[in-house]
Amino acid sequence: MKLTNTIHFRNLQGDLFGGLTAAIVSLPLALAFGVASGAGPVAGLYGAVCVGFFAALFGGTPTLISEPTGPMTVVMTAVISSMIAKNPENGMAMAFTVVMLAGIFQILLGVFKLGKYITLMPYSVISGFMSGIGVILILLQIGPFLGQTNPKGGVLGLVQNLPDLFTKINPVETALGAMTLAIIFLMPSKLKRVVPPQLVALVLVTIVSLVVFKDAEIRRIGVIPMGLPTLQIPTFETSQIMVMLVDGAMLGMLGCIDTLLTAVIADSLTRTEHKSDKELIGQGIGNLISGLCGGLPGAGATMGTVVNIQTGARTAVSGLTRALILLVVVLWAAGLTQPIPMAVLAGIALKVGIDILDWSFLQRAHKVSLKGALIMYGVMFLTVFVDLIVAVGVGVFIANILTIERLSQLQSQDVKTITDADDAIVLNDEEKQLLDQANGRVLLFYLSGPMIFGVSKAIAREHSAMVDSDVLIVDLSDVPMLGVTASLAIENAIKDASEQGRHVLIVGASGKIKRRLDKFGIERFVPSHHFFVNRSEALKQALTLVNPASLSANLSATSEYGSTASDPDTYGYQS
Repeated sequence: MKLTNTIHFRNLQGDLFGGLTAAIVSLPLALAFGVASGAGPVAGLYGAVCVGFFAALFGGTPTLISEPTGPMTVVMTAVISSMIAKNPENGMAMAFTVVMLAGIFQILLGVFKLGKYITLMPYSVISGFMSGIGVILILLQIGPFLGQTNPKGGVLGLVQNLPDLFTKINPVETALGAMTLAIIFLMPSKLKRVVPPQLVALVLVTIVSLVVFKDAEIRRIGVIPMGLPTLQIPTFETSQIMVMLVDGAMLGMLGCIDTLLTAVIADSLTRTEHKSDKELIGQGIGNLISGLCGGLPGAGATMGTVVNIQTGARTAVSGLTRALILLVVVLWAAGLTQPIPMAVLAGIALKVGIDILDWSFLQRAHKVSLKGALIMYGVMFLTVFVDLIVAVGVGVFIANILTIERLSQLQSQDVKTITDADDAIVLNDEEKQLLDQANGRVLLFYLSGPMIFGVSKAIAREHSAMVDSDVLIVDLSDVPMLGVTASLAIENAIKDASEQGRHVLIVGASGKIKRRLDKFGIERFVPSHHFFVNRSEALKQALTLVNPASLSANLSATSEYGSTASDPDTYGYQS
């Protein structure tokens, strides 16, 4: 495979510094997400190394930093707990197999060039989905933050047991978690530009726990095995294959959304344009290898990407550098993480959950659109208490239905029946004169804009309201797209007019519109010489059909417009 990130060394200093800084930012997050997922801190480190390295090597966004993220960790947490509950012996191996399936799913999306469709969903759905994930991540950290283990039963079980958690609070660990949050929130902006507050909190609060609370019982990370990971053999269970496939697709899709949204941010900062399909292939390869190595799934991380770019990175060398630095930590320095308190990691993850919440849209959604706000809150509720796939599916369905309804209402205004030269549509002087001469015996049925299926009701309404006439002119000059449902409605109008003995003329049907009509067999009702390029020609033909004796008079009256044709058939074109 050709490396498309244009890896070069012309910006080596900026890329190396960006990779080093991104690694410093990634370390505490990888440890926190590993612990939060239930797979252990080393799984977070392996995920950061594998996904980060291979996504940078094969991806389509040079400055993107890929690693375990909050949304991916939330889903992985649910996958791990579900698999272990159903198969305690092989559950963890099955969970890592789901990560591999997610990677394969992403690769397939990239190979079939579906990247550009991934983020084509309403912002209200994306906002509700991401905010719901933020709420889940916050809730999952409450137990560790208070010095306890989360109760079983997922989010619902956690919410039901909140009073019990608060009554059994561990003051020392809660104080350490609070100190962590205080440092992250209150650290001056000038210092944040120099060193990540998460790393400062990790180091300082760990030192405090060792010096001030050395005699207290504090849950710590413990020993992390150093060295290369043990390969995870893909493990399936017959009864769980479908569940694993669905979980893999959900994890892969979430990773695609998370990554491509971050890639857009990277584009805006670097004034470049990422390659969506290449990026999905790179992410898929990274997640596939991460699953094989027992690592967490990952995606494009906004925080790491922004830090990477702001510190001078411009090519994928920065992402490769970051991954190699973290690999050194895993191989030779993992022992340094042993004394880190679990409450500190909970505080770091809690801050990530707070940042995931879409505060900007939450504060003004009800002002922007009441329907959009209801969709957002509905998706958020379903994400937290029901299921991620259900939340996105229901949200997209409702949002699309409302959008289609609105578009249909707007398009319906451009479906008109006209019997005289009123101002319903813009007619030139010649067309007005010809329509006036018809004395109501010619009906102009005008359609404009894309004819989606929602417009079929308006077509049917105008069809049923058509007054008696001798000639029906169907004007499709301003129709760029004709859907199947709208085509059927037009066919019904033409068929009824033909069966009632009316002449039917069609104007402006060319290209795809003409081919669509041909496939519906419109020639059964409309002869080939009744197709016209413009309204004037059709109106002249209509007058001859209403009153053949008026042909010469009509030609005389309209000669000032330069019309020289005398045969009705010369106005049209053959199908």
